Amino acid sequence: MTAQELLAAYAAGERDFRGADLSGGFVIPGVPRSGAVLVDANLRGVNLNGANLREANLSGADLSGAKLCEADLRGVNFWKANLSGADLQGVNLSGADLSTVRLRAVSLTYANLRGALLRGALLRFGGVNEKDLQEADFRWADLSGADLRGVNLREANMREANLSKTDLSGADLQGVNLSGTNLFEVELSNSKMQGANLQGANLYGGNLTYANLTGANLTGANLWGVLGLE
Repeated sequence: MTAQELLAAYAAGERDFRGADLSGGFVIPGVPRSGAVLVDANLRGVNLNGANLREANLSGADLSGAKLCEADLRGVNFWKANLSGADLQGVNLSGADLSTVRLRAVSLTYANLRGALLRGALLRFGGVNEKDLQEADFRWADLSGADLRGVNLREANMREANLSKTDLSGADLQGVNLSGTNLFEVELSNSKMQGANLQGANLYGGNLTYANLTGANLTGANLWGVLGLE
């Protein structure tokens, strides 16, 4: 199925595209293969469970309420897309560009976001399980109030992100960059933070009980009222 065929079917009232393969795109001699182009597309509530959209361009697309379970979204460009309320369980978003994306009330259970770009993204989601966010780029992202218990964020870049009141208890934060990050009243109990960079971070009122901070850089960090540093 081509992007044009999908959009035509959607306009005709079709919403179920489970298993659709839009990875082929087009081939021009001497030019690398490209994924489907669905820039600014209206795909609200579409069912793309199990679809192959690898390297597609969905920048500015409205995918609010979409079903994308188990979809292959590796390398997809979601810049400024709306994924609020989308079901992203088991989705592969490794290497995807989610910069400035709206991700309110999404389900990311078992999703893989390794190496994804989430700069300036707005995320509001509940509990997530087995989510691999290793090496993800969260610079300037808003993750305030998110439930990220036990999540793998090893080597992630979260510089100057907003993590106020976020639950990161038991998370793997080894080697993570949290410099200048807002960690106001953050929950970091039992987390692994070996080698983490917390330079200039705001940890006011946070909880670091039983957190492993071996080799962590806390230079200039605000540690007022932090629990677990006695």
